[in-house]
Amino acid sequence: MKPKPPIIVCFLISLILSLSLFFSLCSFKITAHPPPQNPNSDLRIRPGYATYNSYIQRQLNKTLNPKLRKIWTTRDWDRKIQVFADFFKDLKQKNLISNESKALCIGARVGQEVEALRRVGVSDSVGMDLVPYPPLVVKGDFHHQPFDDGTFDFEFSNVFDHALFPDRFVGEIERTLKPGGVCVLHVALSRRADKYSANDLYSVKPLVKLFTKSELVHVRKVDGFGLDTEVVFRKIKKEVIQGS
Repeated sequence: MKPKPPIIVCFLISLILSLSLFFSLCSFKITAHPPPQNPNSDLRIRPGYATYNSYIQRQLNKTLNPKLRKIWTTRDWDRKIQVFADFFKDLKQKNLISNESKALCIGARVGQEVEALRRVGVSDSVGMDLVPYPPLVVKGDFHHQPFDDGTFDFEFSNVFDHALFPDRFVGEIERTLKPGGVCVLHVALSRRADKYSANDLYSVKPLVKLFTKSELVHVRKVDGFGLDTEVVFRKIKKEVIQGS
């Protein structure tokens, strides 16, 4: 058999190597950033905060941004109130909140959620954020709520992704909820949140694990300003001891 010229051999070797590299890259693109399969890793904390103060300062950079605050209080004001009002009306129909509920909106910025609650009849409502916005929003850190145990019947938040310590975030909700009280979270599962987020959530499993004093009521898809999932918990009432 006549040997092949060296140039053909080199070409064939290069072709084989190129094809191997091509298929490797294709495989990498598919598998480089898949959602984690381990339920324990379905909640990932983003790195980059040297101190808690540096984390707070980054959150303040968004909250105090004058352009954003102008948008929140003008162009977005009525539109967001209407969307939130529709959410809360649906929750009222499901008996998860009533006009007699004492309600808290966590991370309320300028208080569209609070205004929406008041417009649908839940008058005893207040918001909490790092920067107050009277009379709708008081100052407070959701890792350390400035309220007594068992204060609220209902708590709502769409800023879970901003929690650097999700266990504290949830712990404070369960502390300040009354037994039988309801917590509603709007979260993003199908997309990553904005650059100010401190964590990424891939499923509701970590939330169920974090809410140790509550039971899951329902999970449903929503369209909430970039957030796609509503998760509702009810704080478990203490068991009544027979004979007491």
